[in-house]
Amino acid sequence: MSVLLHVILHMLASLEQFMLSSGRGTAESCVQKLIMAVTGDETAATGDMPAYQIRTPTTTLPQGVVMAASPGTLHSPQQLTEEATRKRELRLMKNREAARECRRKKKEYVKCLENRVAVLENQNKTLIEELKALKDLYCHKTE
Repeated sequence: MSVLLHVILHMLASLEQFMLSSGRGTAESCVQKLIMAVTGDETAATGDMPAYQIRTPTTTLPQGVVMAASPGTLHSPQQLTEEATRKRELRLMKNREAARECRRKKKEYVKCLENRVAVLENQNKTLIEELKALKDLYCHKTE
């Protein structure tokens, strides 16, 4: 048995002890199913629990390396392309929405700037008129 499998079994035993000591009742059957699934007994894979199989190393891997793979993660090339297409469409849809929101915020920002320019132009015009009136008043007093 590989070192990885020993570690997994030790962790499952620790989990079983913890669950039993905390009073969770059905821990033993749950942990037994996990142990059977890890050791390769496919009959343990009932219900919602995925079955994991321990594969023997291939010639490209160093000796002693063990690969674990879930049967649900192995897809055909067609499924992989469909998944990639779905992810791309989702990403494009989110990008379009983000771009739309960005354009809306930019419009709002430009509108606020235009309003501010209008207010400042009015203030400037008022101040220029006030300055002109004060200059006229000052010039008439000095004469």
